[in-house]
Amino acid sequence: MPTIREVASRAGVSPTTVSHVINNTRFVSAETRQRVLDAMAELNYRPNVLARSLRRGETRTLGLILPDSANPFFAEIARAIEDAAFTAGYNVILGNSENELAKEQVYVDVLVNKQVDGLIFLASGDHSPSLEHLVRNGLPVVVVDRRLSGLEVDTVLTDNLQGGLTAARHLLELGHRRIACITGPSNLTPSAERVIGYRRALEEYGLPVEENLIRKGDFHPPSGYLAAGELLRQQPRPTAIFICNDMMAIGALRALSEAGLRVPRDCSLVGFDDIELASYITPPLTTIRQDKSALAEAAVELLLGRIAQPDLPARTRILPTQLIERHSTRRL
Repeated sequence: MPTIREVASRAGVSPTTVSHVINNTRFVSAETRQRVLDAMAELNYRPNVLARSLRRGETRTLGLILPDSANPFFAEIARAIEDAAFTAGYNVILGNSENELAKEQVYVDVLVNKQVDGLIFLASGDHSPSLEHLVRNGLPVVVVDRRLSGLEVDTVLTDNLQGGLTAARHLLELGHRRIACITGPSNLTPSAERVIGYRRALEEYGLPVEENLIRKGDFHPPSGYLAAGELLRQQPRPTAIFICNDMMAIGALRALSEAGLRVPRDCSLVGFDDIELASYITPPLTTIRQDKSALAEAAVELLLGRIAQPDLPARTRILPTQLIERHSTRRL
């Protein structure tokens, strides 16, 4: 591999001049600059970007930790974050915690050792000891999709309560009154807030919240399948189900099909997230959209702002949701 001294010798200049051309740190005449660039091309010289970044105290890399990369919602967010970071001149290193705190800690340690400039964090739960340690030690961090109790950190959230309220109101406006709900894990803020919205909508219509119509899932299709099966065995069975993410809604669709019921003729369904797959299943799923591109752009913007100004007070962005009406709901 050619060295900066060989480039300097080929161009007939000093190594310092070559360095100034590479880093744009001092005026170099156009004629001399061109000689240096020609010498670099002839020798196929490539500057050591990592070494230069480390001298400046930066690597132009960001860390991203996901709780479940197999979940399309998180996969779509990861892609949007990578796109936003790349546009800003940063690369992204990804770790998948699989909702395990021990694995989360391992990836945090790896990313710190890689000297990332900052970290975007989609936590496994509402508490993260590894993240608390990072924040105390001054690494710029942004948390997405979670509220972490007792931690002053930049956060990007979806208005999950409003999304749950919108989903249930949509079903109520269609004339449904026996509306079930399949929740996510109770220890996760997004799921809890979506259920609060569901409960609030029923209360607005003067309807009781029937606890036997609420079933707990884990955001994966099998749990939606099992929970929907339990709900369908009730008499009278619900005429509609609000399901707190699209993956569980896919499982619920299978349960309804196996029971000989058609959506939306026999039961209406509303999901949450609007993953890409939601528009391709049969019937296409009515759902609450989280704007994943907006979440990603806000996260990257907050993180780069924190890198540039470490002493800024903690900021929170809450993004709106949107009802996407497709063909899994109908009027009674």
